[in-house]
Amino acid sequence: MTPSVLVALAAIGRSASAFASNSNTLPSTTTARRTFLTAAARRNSRSQQSSTAAFKKHARMAAVAAYNNNNGIHTSKYTMLRMSGGADDATDDTKAVPFTTWSFDAPCETMEFSPLHPATVQLADALVTDDADLVIVGVYAPPEKEDDDDDEEGTSTAVELTGAAKALDDELGGVLSEVLLEDKKYKAKAGAATAVTRVVTVGSDGAKKTTKFALVGLGAADKISDVSSGVASKIGTAIATACDSQKGVSTCTVVLPSSISLSDVSCSFYSKLYADNRYRTGDKIKTPAEDLTSVSIVLEDSEETSTSTIEEGVKLAKGVYLTKDIVNSPHNVLNSLSLASSAVKLAEESGGTIQTTILDKDECEKRGMGAFLGVARGSETEPKFIHMKYTPKSGEVKRKIGIVGKGLLFDTGGYNIKTAMMELMKFDCGGSAAVFGAARAIAALAPEGVEVHFCVAACENMISSKSYVPSDILTASNGKTIEVLNTDAEGRLTLADALVFADEELGCDKIVELSTLTGACMVALGKGVSGVFTKDDDLAKQIADASEATGDKSWRMPMPDEYNEQLESKIADIQNIGTRYGGAITAALFLQNFVSKDKPFAHVDIAGPVWDDGSGATGYGAKLVTELIVQESKQ
Repeated sequence: MTPSVLVALAAIGRSASAFASNSNTLPSTTTARRTFLTAAARRNSRSQQSSTAAFKKHARMAAVAAYNNNNGIHTSKYTMLRMSGGADDATDDTKAVPFTTWSFDAPCETMEFSPLHPATVQLADALVTDDADLVIVGVYAPPEKEDDDDDEEGTSTAVELTGAAKALDDELGGVLSEVLLEDKKYKAKAGAATAVTRVVTVGSDGAKKTTKFALVGLGAADKISDVSSGVASKIGTAIATACDSQKGVSTCTVVLPSSISLSDVSCSFYSKLYADNRYRTGDKIKTPAEDLTSVSIVLEDSEETSTSTIEEGVKLAKGVYLTKDIVNSPHNVLNSLSLASSAVKLAEESGGTIQTTILDKDECEKRGMGAFLGVARGSETEPKFIHMKYTPKSGEVKRKIGIVGKGLLFDTGGYNIKTAMMELMKFDCGGSAAVFGAARAIAALAPEGVEVHFCVAACENMISSKSYVPSDILTASNGKTIEVLNTDAEGRLTLADALVFADEELGCDKIVELSTLTGACMVALGKGVSGVFTKDDDLAKQIADASEATGDKSWRMPMPDEYNEQLESKIADIQNIGTRYGGAITAALFLQNFVSKDKPFAHVDIAGPVWDDGSGATGYGAKLVTELIVQESKQ
């Protein structure tokens, strides 16, 4: 350790001692947390109005300043300059602390939320190309021919420019037609974009301006309004990709048909531009489409100017952002305490539609949550049972829905320790992440007629002298005893008590649970599709419809009763694993023991689609659950 680091640590220690000796100057944990959360909320609000350059660096700088101010720690000029990308040659021996929200002796109690990309998406009443740096025009795919062979040049119908695309092509002297001629294989599939063409124009003042033009595929004309086709989401992603790849683009104009879902376009646009810079500093901060300030959408054959549907997509995107944030967060930042504080923050920003209740260890013990607490015994932080209740603004409730998410914030496997993928086990909280993201979106969208209970049993599966071990017998809150044969089958144990809570204490009419539960489901369905396990056909159809509408892919799986034999224990009511075959099925059958037999219940295994090895967290589940709740509100 260098002398400068020792000096810095000594200074921090003296500062901490000084505060400890004066209790009047030391804020309580609750006060500090609320102050930090309020500051974070202000930062998120300001980020929407700030310049794109400020967006790149404000999150880390404000987080450091807020935390240090709350805790009496001086933030040096060098630290702030280094985080802003400056002071490359600074010689100050005060170094920036990589994570200022935790210390050696105390766990982190807060998790920062990533701000939405600052660019605005709006409707324009007319196509004006003079003010745009990039113009993207939607074109339909040609009708498919029978026995069409794409490999044979000249046998496929060519893409035709119609409507606004044709009018713009005429105005530009056939530039767009030239683009299609140069790329004869272009078929205008949904979301597929052409290469960008630059056109230099001379304004009335004689000034020259270069505008970039591109075409984006709309797919078949008869599928443009079919939400299950995912066309709108693909187009939103394509717009974001084009704005990011074309450097220097500040304004973008997009021409689309009036029948397209603007909610899906805006949601996928912002989701594509998500960037997790919470743990980056200086020039390591990455901002997609960093120069972009606005996107104007022109709808053909429409005079619509309301941005309500666009705003719906923005609200949903914020939920997706939170889902990604939670899954991406390292364990030294995200634990049961910081996840619980995030639930409190959601309630604070909901405008009163969400009430958050946090049950501590003692409250869980009173309810007999022995399965959950058994897993949590080895953790550094105490378990937190998180209950977020959404109530519609009118107060009128037709049905109560329970949404349960697995909240294993890190999974070592326990004494059955994992031998592979350990570094990825921060994503074992993917179920809780989907629940939090959906809660944030639902609070903003405010559907009527449905009361939603979001439940997460938050803890870690760690190794210590207190950890549970194979052969332990745990008793769940419904009285069932469970023989633990494998400590790495821990998620179902925490979910057992969460399901009993949603079923018996809350009295939910139906329950949907999401979890990264088994590798067996990944083997069966791959990494792009979740497995849906339910014996209720109506609920299965609801989930399938929501899956098609959002693009969060799922597939219904079998639940043969004879597989229950694998869960029979020699000394307890049930054991927590079956044989090596059909592991995803036996996991789902295990969970059924903790929900009333006559109650609609579905287990969704999202182990595959929650994570992408290239980009990290996918945000899977937030849109699926939100759509499911919105469907319920319309019934």
